[in-house]
Amino acid sequence: MDSQRYETLSSLFEVVASLERKWANEWNQQNNLGFSKSHILLLDLLSKEGPKRPSAIAERLKVTTGGVTVLTTKLIKSGLIEKTQNSADRRAAQIAITSEGEKVLVESRAQVTAMANSMFGMLSTDEIKTLHTIFEKCLVSGNGQQGKLE
Repeated sequence: MDSQRYETLSSLFEVVASLERKWANEWNQQNNLGFSKSHILLLDLLSKEGPKRPSAIAERLKVTTGGVTVLTTKLIKSGLIEKTQNSADRRAAQIAITSEGEKVLVESRAQVTAMANSMFGMLSTDEIKTLHTIFEKCLVSGNGQQGKLE
C-alpha cells in the first residue's frame, strides 16, 4: 500500500470513529427511553421482519449470540419482546416484538430521526444514499478480508 493511500485510510478511520462517538454521545444525551441503540435496532428488526431466532438476530445485528441474550433479557423484562416457540420446531425459540415494543419503537423513531437530521441533515438525499451504499459495501466485504489494494 502506498503511503498516500495509507494516510487517506487512516484519516477515514479517525473520521468514522469520531462520527460513531458523536452518534453515541448524542444518543446518550437525547435518549429518554432507557434503551441502547442496539435495543432499538433489535426492536426495529423484529418489527420489520417478524419473529427471529436468536442466531438470526446475532447475524443481522453483527453481535454474538451472548450479546443477543444480553439485549433480549432487558427487553423481555420490560415487556417489549417475548420469547415464543417456533411452530415448525418446538425446540427452537423465537423472539417477537410485543405491542408495547411497537409503541417504544415509534417513540424511538422520532429521536433517531432528530439525531440523523442533526448529523446528516446537510447532505442531499442522493448523498445519503451514496453514503449508505458505501457503508454497506464496507460491511459486506469487510468480514476480515483485505480488499484489493490499488
